[in-house]
Amino acid sequence: MAKKKTSLFECQHCGEQATKWLGKCPNCGSWDSFVELNQDQQEVLKQTSKVINTDTKAVPITQIKQDDVIRFSSNNDEFDLVLGGGIVPGSLTLIGGSPGVGKSTLLLKVAGSIAASGKKVLYVSGEESAGQIKLRANRLEANHDDVYLLSEIKLEEIQDELLRVNYEVVIIDSIQTIYSSNLTSAPGSVSQVREITFELMRKAKESNIAMFIIGHITKDGSIAGPRVLEHMVDTVLYFEGESSKELRMLRGFKNRFGSTSEIGIFEMTNEGLVSAKDITSKFFDKSKAQSGSALTIVMEGSRALILEVQALVTESTNPNPKRSATGFDGARLNMLLALLEKKIDLPLNHYDVFVNISGGIKIKESSADLAVVAAIISSFRDRPISKESVFIGEVSLTGEIKDVFSIDMRLKEAQAQGIQKAVIAQKPNMKLNLKCFPVDEVSKMIELF
Repeated sequence: MAKKKTSLFECQHCGEQATKWLGKCPNCGSWDSFVELNQDQQEVLKQTSKVINTDTKAVPITQIKQDDVIRFSSNNDEFDLVLGGGIVPGSLTLIGGSPGVGKSTLLLKVAGSIAASGKKVLYVSGEESAGQIKLRANRLEANHDDVYLLSEIKLEEIQDELLRVNYEVVIIDSIQTIYSSNLTSAPGSVSQVREITFELMRKAKESNIAMFIIGHITKDGSIAGPRVLEHMVDTVLYFEGESSKELRMLRGFKNRFGSTSEIGIFEMTNEGLVSAKDITSKFFDKSKAQSGSALTIVMEGSRALILEVQALVTESTNPNPKRSATGFDGARLNMLLALLEKKIDLPLNHYDVFVNISGGIKIKESSADLAVVAAIISSFRDRPISKESVFIGEVSLTGEIKDVFSIDMRLKEAQAQGIQKAVIAQKPNMKLNLKCFPVDEVSKMIELF
């Protein structure tokens, strides 16, 4: 009696698998997204899983020889910073971001810079013709003899090109447009993305080629395709920023060869995305002081950034006042507003409160709590705060103001930018040419206004 074949269904949005068809994906919530995999697709899935979860014999760690990571520069300081110091040969890097944020622009600019140093670069585009890329290369000044363009979406043709010339860097734009003739599914499907990434990873490791692949993102901002895609690559980078603004941020979410705490800041110009030279002036305005504006300093990796926190407090006509935060955690804003009502009796339950972090950056640490509180009080009382003052500190639920890490580095940056006063939790140990005002309770903030 013939052995019964096992059916396998897969969500085409997130890669969730099930043994039967489901109307709604339990992982991503998509409707009617499950497709049954044929035997060839199931075989590809098994091979990919074997590569990722290869069983090897255990060896004492004292007998393991350490690998020496050799890097070369992309000639772009911000890009090298996010990668951990430069490009690692044989690495596979995934770059995601919203449409129009500048992924293709940045990588074509980097391709030209790398080619200028004598390395051969292959730029594979499945979305644009070679003529369109040439037009952008003219604007970016990325025309070099060692930059090769290939407008192709078939994996087998790309593999033949990699065998023909010894490239040192390969850029795939984008992974969702490439397909393999070995699979019957459409380009961009989960099976195709998994197969293409597996083959590119194998080629990168075998030939010691540094590969960069561009990935589309979903509505929630994550990389489109199966989660295994992010597990297979060595580095995952996300582009952040709005296409209407000139600043872009490249943030690392996974890096096997360096830290993920660093970010790269770029500025969109006529010559493409270039490293932002004067970063500090991009995030705050040194002009006349206005009510509802306070400065703070956050750490992005090893870099201290001075940011402007803007708050607007206006009397509400609705029974449920509005609470809105852009670039700041909305739940934390609600906590700070409740704290201000209890500790200093501000009747904020009758006011709409809006908070915005200028420059389009998103604050992911609690050191800006004190600046948010200062901006809200300033707007409520309509009293401007001097642009020569910064507020650094975390506010607890009890109203206590706590110290934050790297306070010395933050204050050094403040001093370098001409800041004269700093409101912090406690005085620093080092001597600086600025006045520090220790504040340990949020109730004492009212004395500053």
